[in-house]
Amino acid sequence: MSKARLEVSASPHLFGPDTTPRIMWNVVFSLLPLLAMAVWHFGPSALLVISGATIGALLPELLFGDRGTLADGSALITGILLGLCLPAGLPIWMAFVGGFFGVGCGKLVFGGLGQNIFNPALLGRAFLQAAFPVAMTTYSVTGGPWWQLRGDNFALPLMSADPTDIISGATPLGLSKFEHTSTDLWSLVLGTTSGSLGETSGILILLCGGYLAARNFLNWRIPISIFASVALLSGILFLLDSARFPNPLFMLFSGGLMLGALYMATDMVTSPVTNLGCWIFGAGIGLLVVVIRMWGGLAECVMYAILLMNAVVPFINRATQPRVFGSTGLKVSS
Repeated sequence: MSKARLEVSASPHLFGPDTTPRIMWNVVFSLLPLLAMAVWHFGPSALLVISGATIGALLPELLFGDRGTLADGSALITGILLGLCLPAGLPIWMAFVGGFFGVGCGKLVFGGLGQNIFNPALLGRAFLQAAFPVAMTTYSVTGGPWWQLRGDNFALPLMSADPTDIISGATPLGLSKFEHTSTDLWSLVLGTTSGSLGETSGILILLCGGYLAARNFLNWRIPISIFASVALLSGILFLLDSARFPNPLFMLFSGGLMLGALYMATDMVTSPVTNLGCWIFGAGIGLLVVVIRMWGGLAECVMYAILLMNAVVPFINRATQPRVFGSTGLKVSS
């Protein structure tokens, strides 16, 4: 006579259909329209830069990551996002180094997926910004023959690019900050301005990010709180001195705010785990963006704002933990 066996295991006992690879690959698919838009505006240079960053991100995952982690899509996301944050004329080897650093030093040294503190794509971009500031702030203009390279993409490592091969143009944020010149809002919305590969078309980024929010693959509270805080603070400044400070719509659609708010700040590993924490996290990013854009030395700062808030996420999580059901919240001394 067989006896029934009772198995006791740790939670969770019920599993949902959304696994880590499923979420990651949905993010990858949502980035494809942004990649296509980058190629449409910047030609082959966009493919070269994004491919360099992606290969650089995949290589350390392949060499040093846990078995099977390459297939989950997380390193691929890092490479694509980093590539979308780079100028079209950047040499391929620089993009490769940024991708390698982002995954190697931004994720694997912390123990791999789920244990990193900072967003790996932004950490890779921060490294490139510090190491190659001139190349990282030389933005190509849109238009011209599609097949024409937007810079010296094939420059050899540690060799200077030929300046005659680069047709550069100031970004809308640069024009606003240093020349006090405004940019047409529709150009920002449609993406016909100079800038990084994937940061130009605000409406397309909103649509792609909206798909992830509808699938519940990102916490919508983070981008909403970022947009709300940026609009509120920049709106107050604009009302106080419209000649000095740009209007809120310009602040929302210019630079990397849309891409950062919907794809980098919402990273499940480096963002808060509580809903209240997400509101605080997003509001902090928005505050830093406005302050640094208006009074900092750089025209763009979304990267730094997100990385700084990544650093305080553990404290936000600790401060916003919900009260245990049935407890009074009072500390009892022993």
